[in-house]
Amino acid sequence: MAAKAAKSIAKAVGEYQYPWREKLAKHKDELAKGVWGYWELGAWKPLAISARRRARLRKEVLLAGADWEYDPERKEMRTKRKGHKVDRLAAEKRERTAELMEAMPQMLADYRKRRWERKMKAEDDAAKKALQE
Repeated sequence: MAAKAAKSIAKAVGEYQYPWREKLAKHKDELAKGVWGYWELGAWKPLAISARRRARLRKEVLLAGADWEYDPERKEMRTKRKGHKVDRLAAEKRERTAELMEAMPQMLADYRKRRWERKMKAEDDAAKKALQE
């Protein structure tokens, strides 16, 4: 007889669901104020429902298949890279140096041409000045 009573109690407990709808309705106003608390008249007020009970209620609502709209919006992922800045800068410098070395013959030709033009202009100016005197 005790075994039969234990089975019926286990069946009743298994069928019984935590009354999350009632708890959600009871704490709806408090949950809407924020996750951890809120500012009221310049003072921080923690929620009337504890974090443990809030988490339990959230878990049961989600397990029941309902939506939980009281979580804060997710922030964007951080784009800051991990590691040492020196390593990253060294790699960028090596890439930049390789690009510049590829362009070096053209840069040298341009430099020589500018230097030659400046020399020719200086000679022309000197010749004009000599003619004027």
